Amino acid sequence: MLGIIDYGAGNLRSVQKALEAIGEKAVISGDRSVLDGCEKLILPGVGSFGAGMAQLCAADLDKYILERVKDTKLLGICLGMQFLLEKSFEDGEFQGLGLVKGQVIRFTEGKIPQIGWNEVTCLKTPLFDGIAEGTRFYFVHSYRADCADRFAAAKTEYYVQYPSAVYAGNVYGVQFHPEKSGEAGLRLLKNFCSM
Repeated sequence: MLGIIDYGAGNLRSVQKALEAIGEKAVISGDRSVLDGCEKLILPGVGSFGAGMAQLCAADLDKYILERVKDTKLLGICLGMQFLLEKSFEDGEFQGLGLVKGQVIRFTEGKIPQIGWNEVTCLKTPLFDGIAEGTRFYFVHSYRADCADRFAAAKTEYYVQYPSAVYAGNVYGVQFHPEKSGEAGLRLLKNFCSM
């Protein structure tokens, strides 16, 4: 059973449906006792960093996540990936979970937000097993990760090259939406479930 963390923001049902499509059971919950019974956790997210982190903290799920990732794998998706970093500069400066060293910064070139399909390259970690270099995933975002190469599980070019997936220990994050990325996205989710 996978736990999709519900803190009041995010594309929860679409992630659950994608997991069901690959034969995985997933529960949407913000209840610790329910999430405790899950073998892996997924942290989705849409919206702004500051508001999302405020909701996560108000539900006391920030502390819960920090404790669980000591022995449980976590996948952050889109804004959920950005939460994994130390801080964000979206409409101010806000603290993240600090599970991956780095920050979230705004794109300074090109059409913002980046919306649509883009290639993902420099693939590392079992998250991308069986996924070819240059596979296209679906993105919607105005802010991006800024971290050292050792934390980059994949990269994408959008006027600048940036980490489109990150990892550290039991924690993984993808900026794109695997649940909206067709077969490649389902393969990535299946890889996470198998890790």
